[in-house]
Amino acid sequence: MNPRREPAGRILRCHAPGKINLGLRVVGRRADGYHELESLFAPLDFGDDVEVAVSDSATPEVEIKLEGACDAIPADATNLGYRAAADFAKAAGLNCRIELRIEKRLPVGAGLGGGSSDAGAVLRALGDLFPDALDGSRLAALALGLGADVPFFLDPRPAMVRGIGERIEAVDDLPSLPVLLANPGIALSTAEVFRTFAAIQPALTKSAPDRRIPRLSGVTGPGWTLERAAERSLKNDLEPIAIRLCPPIARLLRQIQAAGAQAVGMSGSGATVFGLFESAQAAERALEAAGFEASVWARVAATQESR
Repeated sequence: MNPRREPAGRILRCHAPGKINLGLRVVGRRADGYHELESLFAPLDFGDDVEVAVSDSATPEVEIKLEGACDAIPADATNLGYRAAADFAKAAGLNCRIELRIEKRLPVGAGLGGGSSDAGAVLRALGDLFPDALDGSRLAALALGLGADVPFFLDPRPAMVRGIGERIEAVDDLPSLPVLLANPGIALSTAEVFRTFAAIQPALTKSAPDRRIPRLSGVTGPGWTLERAAERSLKNDLEPIAIRLCPPIARLLRQIQAAGAQAVGMSGSGATVFGLFESAQAAERALEAAGFEASVWARVAATQESR
């Protein structure tokens, strides 16, 4: 197969949103050791920005430049965004130069999907720049090969995500929810969290339907309240493990609860925690009232409404 060549000077910019997990349950463990999960993913209106530029080259090349809050994030071939570009070029048989510029705002190892979202944005951009190169199923396979959260970020909208991240069901009636985010400034390794979880619960080998999380859906129905829905849905099975590895998580949860959150939870494998509020103003007041120490990364955002 002859490598594809494309005209020089093609640039596409896109947003790479963070996400929070509105509940995360570990429902089983596969024979290959991977854990089966169920989680309601809610993308945020806050995240990174990604620029993808394509130009002529005799051979495939990828270059990446990071800006902003990029301490401890590699700007080399181990970066997920870089890997996404390289994998796309290889799978599509492209001979071109791909230059990535990523403006980082999401902290690393935070459970907000920063690296995965960057990778998803790169794949989306390249899919738009080379619309005939890879079909949807091949793009989804590339995404899953990069990481469990990356397939979600190919089309980041509220969704129930199951399995190892490959089964995605859009949630059509999730409203925008004001969120106070706080991170202790300590990166948590997802792999370490799951290794510790597996050591504590080695017998978790099959699906457990009683552990499925209810959907935060039907929000306009009679009797629905955020507190009632959150009480049933926001449990994160990884939270006790994350607190064991990073005790400040527990303190942040208490601080956000005391500042007036209707519900609190932990996103992904940590270490970011969040509180849900009735309004952005209430969330801003809580941010001031919480009195987080200077080392804590904190801000107010909102989940994106179903579209």
